[in-house]
Amino acid sequence: MNLKQRLSGIWLISMTLLALFAYTVYFVAQMWLNILQALYLTLAILQIAGLILYLWGPEKLKSRLMKLLYRLLYASSFFVIPAFAFIFMGLVSQYHIRIPDSIDAASLPVEQILPSEETVIYNTGTVYVFFPQYSGIELACEHRPAKSDKTITWCSGAAFQHAISLGFTHENIDGDHAVNGELYISPYNKDSFAAFVYADGKFAFAFDQPAEAIRQAAEAGGSGFMQFGLIRDGETVMQINRPRARCYRTLAELNGHLCIIDSVNMLHFEDFMAELRRLGVTNALYMDMGAGWNYSWYRNAADKAVTLFGLPVPWSHNWIVFKK
Repeated sequence: MNLKQRLSGIWLISMTLLALFAYTVYFVAQMWLNILQALYLTLAILQIAGLILYLWGPEKLKSRLMKLLYRLLYASSFFVIPAFAFIFMGLVSQYHIRIPDSIDAASLPVEQILPSEETVIYNTGTVYVFFPQYSGIELACEHRPAKSDKTITWCSGAAFQHAISLGFTHENIDGDHAVNGELYISPYNKDSFAAFVYADGKFAFAFDQPAEAIRQAAEAGGSGFMQFGLIRDGETVMQINRPRARCYRTLAELNGHLCIIDSVNMLHFEDFMAELRRLGVTNALYMDMGAGWNYSWYRNAADKAVTLFGLPVPWSHNWIVFKK
């Protein structure tokens, strides 16, 4: 066996192990984009097949078809490294940054967790409670809000996209939604959806008739969107469990004020819910924090945009923004 053949063997063994590791990471982290899961599994299988043919001996392949198959399997190994890099970036993006200028609220009475004149953040040890400074709230679609826009104090993903698509259409947003007075009817409303609306300087959560609430907000020149209802009048209403540890987010009402609550670290959903109940959250919508949809940032008291999750994906197309 010459040097070239030995190096080919080392390469195939390395890429097979890396492909299996990448798929395992993807599966354990449950970064649930099913089409990508299938692609990663296929890539791992191709590497195993290529390695088997190598161990059998490429020189033993007699037919032209089998030789072509081996070359194709070998060529597929060059996709393993970029595939692993994509998974690694997606996994890293699910870890929340530390916020050193947050207020230690581990022993602070819940009733004292309140907004200020400027954006303020509390850290209970389990969750961050964000009270962005705002005089208006909008739903931005298609074009990602720019951090250079000094009027924006908070930006994060809002409604679900029905299908993964690089192009934007309002029909692809799950749930009816309103954008500064424009109403968009969705063919994908879900029974478990609730609505968040902002109009006439007031916010509201609607659980019984979310579509009607969105329509009324649009008529008043406001904005709104639908998401899974999480907490209603202090009672948990979300029936969908999340069986794994990850960072979670909710758009919530606490002590009569609107806030965003993020988990400090990756944790189990029931632990996140237990902390929301301890805080006495009144109403809340579940905010998806999958890779890409966790893209978010806020503007601190020093007027600097601080990135929380900084990996935008090209198929995420709508965001909730708080504005001064």
